[in-house]
Amino acid sequence: MAAMTVSKLARQVGTSADTVRYYERFGLLREADRTSAGYRLFGESDVERMRFIQAAQRLGLGLAEIRELLDITEHGLCPCGHARALLEAKVAEIEAQLETLTAMRGTIRSVLDTEAETGRCFSCPPDLLQITFRNGDHDG
Repeated sequence: MAAMTVSKLARQVGTSADTVRYYERFGLLREADRTSAGYRLFGESDVERMRFIQAAQRLGLGLAEIRELLDITEHGLCPCGHARALLEAKVAEIEAQLETLTAMRGTIRSVLDTEAETGRCFSCPPDLLQITFRNGDHDG
């Protein structure tokens, strides 16, 4: 495949040209060659790298974590062990978020049930605080 501009690379992977430029500045993409007019030129390896970045983001990895994996690969090593550790940490983070969301759902259901039982609106301060604390759902 012939060299492509920022815009063409962005279209090919379904992102914006600004994102491609940012990834280059952040070190996720190699510094692109440039034409005599200053246009960046990317190749097929950059398309593959962008697709890897997008896949890793869908797994919840941040750009710094993705850069770590790419750096390991750049040194000719396999980042599998590091990737596994990052993904295991991501699973633990998601499980903690699920616990928080489950508790939040319970609090909201409790507020709604109490409103339905009493016919009284608890959705406004200070009544909402009162019912939330009464149900033991507070941070203190």
